[in-house]
Amino acid sequence: MILAESAARDTFFVRRLRTLTVGFLTPFYFIRAGSLVSLPALMSAPLVFLVLFAGKTASKIFGLYPFIGIFRKEKNERWYYTLMMSTGLTFGTISALYGYSHGIVTKGQYSFLVATVIASAVIPTLIANKVFLPRHLLPKPVSADEAAITAAPGRRTPKEEDMSEE
Repeated sequence: MILAESAARDTFFVRRLRTLTVGFLTPFYFIRAGSLVSLPALMSAPLVFLVLFAGKTASKIFGLYPFIGIFRKEKNERWYYTLMMSTGLTFGTISALYGYSHGIVTKGQYSFLVATVIASAVIPTLIANKVFLPRHLLPKPVSADEAAITAAPGRRTPKEEDMSEE
């Protein structure tokens, strides 16, 4: 509490603290949340999982695609951003874990919720990157010679050195 005011003024320290929190503590949370999933419950009723997955994915698409269309006119870009934004991974697992730890949902229901949240984050991301990646927005590949020039400004490339010796 004594250092809170001075630490809040140091933006570099705050960024490092956030990085530590996200990079170190967050994986422990997801390991804990995932360890409570019951695979036999998921295997016993795959149709329930598919219905939940379809409902979550469809609601995200219908909610995001028209809104993204306002800002992105190209079809591939709209689909890419829609699918990339349709995750909800953190909030979904936190709310499912809260429900399970407070007796609101059973272990089986918790398993379906977490599996749906994870699948609705991973599958649309894979599809977006494989099918709808807006390649025209990616930087052009750099040749080895160009990379050497930009990596060491002021230094000549081996090709230039060979030319100066002749």
